[in-house]
Amino acid sequence: MPHGRRRAVLSPSYDGSLRCFPTPLTMASGTFFSFEGIDGSGKSTQARRLADALRQREHEVVEVREPGGTDLGERIRSLLLDPENHIVGRAELLLFSAARAQLVDEVIAPALNRGAIVIADRFFDSSSAYQGAGRGLATPEWLTPFHSFVTAGLTPDRTYVIDLDVETAARRRGARDADRMERGGDAFYRRIREAYRQLAADDTRRVLSLDGDQPADRLADQVFADALAMVG
Repeated sequence: MPHGRRRAVLSPSYDGSLRCFPTPLTMASGTFFSFEGIDGSGKSTQARRLADALRQREHEVVEVREPGGTDLGERIRSLLLDPENHIVGRAELLLFSAARAQLVDEVIAPALNRGAIVIADRFFDSSSAYQGAGRGLATPEWLTPFHSFVTAGLTPDRTYVIDLDVETAARRRGARDADRMERGGDAFYRRIREAYRQLAADDTRRVLSLDGDQPADRLADQVFADALAMVG
């Protein structure tokens, strides 16, 4: 069951500063799962497999991806992933966050408020890892209130980090055309992986790190067993 998470909206007294946080108004009755990991870790596959398994148990499941999931989000996705676009780090962080804010209000919060299960292929932890650590833009201490502002206080009930070494992930990505984010290089991905590992160590209540190098079926079983204990 959900762990007391509330879906928050901006209060009428909001003054435009990050010091003024959104005011929680309604309790969400659904459950929110997110999947994280470096590109090629297998997180998207595991997100889809969990969604399929939960639907077989007749749960309503809403799948979303970042960036994307809304008209605005898909347009932003095209900008962010196009290798022809030169986007500075600060703009990258803000574009990802804009798509996320739209996704929360248009899709995620309504789904949770009607009792659905939401499975997100990336959420705000990706910005902490990719833009915060990978790009070296900001510390977790700065990003935490920023993410709360962007998502109106919404946090996943469980985040699965699929941990995989950079070299294996690169081999899995193979010869496909790399998008703009995937062209960051090995050092970039090592910083991201370390950020995810630190996140899992710092937030053991929410974040579960799983070995992405094990067989996909075994990994899916581990995810499903944990998720099932939360949703019944």
